[in-house]
Amino acid sequence: MDFSTPKHIQLQLDLTDEFVKQQLIPIEQRIIHSDFFKVEAELKALREKVKSMKLWAPHIPASIGGSGESLMQLALLSEVLGQSPLGHYAFGCQAPDAGNIELLHHFGSDQQKQQWMKPLIDGDIRSCFGMTEPDTAGSNPTLLETSAALDGEEWVINGRKWFTSSADGAQFCIVMAVTDLDAAKHQRASMIIVPTDTKGFELVRNLPVMGETGSGYFSHAEVVFKDCRVPKENLIGEQGAGFALAQTRLGPGRIHHCMRWLGICRRALNEMITYAKQRSVSSSFCLSDMQTIQHWIADSAAEIEAARTLVLQTAWQIENVGFKSAKAQVSMIKYFTAGILHKVLDRALQSMGGIGMTDDKIIAYFYRHERAARIYDGPDEVHKGVVARELLR
Repeated sequence: MDFSTPKHIQLQLDLTDEFVKQQLIPIEQRIIHSDFFKVEAELKALREKVKSMKLWAPHIPASIGGSGESLMQLALLSEVLGQSPLGHYAFGCQAPDAGNIELLHHFGSDQQKQQWMKPLIDGDIRSCFGMTEPDTAGSNPTLLETSAALDGEEWVINGRKWFTSSADGAQFCIVMAVTDLDAAKHQRASMIIVPTDTKGFELVRNLPVMGETGSGYFSHAEVVFKDCRVPKENLIGEQGAGFALAQTRLGPGRIHHCMRWLGICRRALNEMITYAKQRSVSSSFCLSDMQTIQHWIADSAAEIEAARTLVLQTAWQIENVGFKSAKAQVSMIKYFTAGILHKVLDRALQSMGGIGMTDDKIIAYFYRHERAARIYDGPDEVHKGVVARELLR
């Protein structure tokens, strides 16, 4: 395995890093604590700058409007973009849109690609993804209750979803719904496109998560489908293929998430180091002189490097051998990296004391928003089970 970075990729990484540090970090606190719709125009201007630099949508093939990076290259970019909460959005590779584009690119019809995928790639619209439900175990999606029944030429959808990220202001939702209750459990569900202006689609509320409700892209919603009718042509791929499509969407996405988390870890470590070197605890000592702080810094640096190596190794295996060969490794990096993220953020916050608890520092924001890393896309315990079963075979 050769993890060296080609010169042209390193140049791209350097340009991206410079943009994040000079254009995004200075404004991020104001943006993330504002109503999204009041700062959307400002964010659009930043996205236009990214497009002019030929760095837009790195996850998308160049043939359909992106810059066409490989999984390994995208992993490295995701780490750089993860340094700011605005990074992925500014570069047009944010969840859930990135995963929805991937679904439509691989499985969508020509009409679906033209109507929904193209404007999504261009950044002209946003989307959301409806899978998690409030009344069923999120770790067992075969228990989904949202249903879609064919009535002539239309799907009639009924059910309730929540933690539907970025639904507020999205133009369409890709919803996972049971289309054949009598089929084998992993062939029961399908994915269907639902325009959010469809009668029967209701955004009930933006969920308050760890004390923040958010708006627009920075939100998680509860949505209801009540006799919601869409054309049968809105089915993505084959009927009953929902679970297979979900794995296609979620598998590589975990590489991107893990590298984004490592970008956050590096930001947190740098913030901790900067604060420790400047913060006096007596007339002759700074925080950085304290052994405990030194150990936190050393442990964080080592853990970040260990997680990074594990994630890049998994990305290499997916790219060169195939996703099926890396199933256990994908679960391993998901819970391992999420755990490192939690530990590094906690150390950074603890080292800063009172100010670390406030939004005067970015750490508190990351701490609130990234605690979910150990829950969404499968909680730690589920992924540990996957790894253990593979080892015990």
